[in-house]
Amino acid sequence: MASSVVAPVVPIPNNLTLPFWDGAKRHELVIQRCQSCGHWQHEPENICAGCLSFDLGYEAVSGKGEIYTYCIPVQSFHPSLDDALPYVLAVIELDEQPGLRVVSNIEGIDPDEVHVGDKVEVDFRPYAEGFVLPVFRVVKA
Repeated sequence: MASSVVAPVVPIPNNLTLPFWDGAKRHELVIQRCQSCGHWQHEPENICAGCLSFDLGYEAVSGKGEIYTYCIPVQSFHPSLDDALPYVLAVIELDEQPGLRVVSNIEGIDPDEVHVGDKVEVDFRPYAEGFVLPVFRVVKA
């Protein structure tokens, strides 16, 4: 009996998230930024959390930051991730602004070697259906 391949879960971009995904295709980490006060925010919203302006845009960030917290899943939430276990799922605080955080995977390192406070930088990995995922790698000192 042939084994079936389970299609991966893919995001469904909307008007707020499409600039993020389009940036990833260009290998840029693009985050929403208020054009009035300069506040960065992620997840994107319709209004600035800093000054309540509706004048929001999207800009590329450095892609550098540090691990704020992380976990190592040992059970997948979807069958397409079974072969990836264990992996590192992390909250990354980006250098551009205190409190500016994104959720992503840490790749290229043994999960037991990851620590809170590790410096990281963005990388990009092709994914299903033309998506490119921003992932992070630990920067060795």
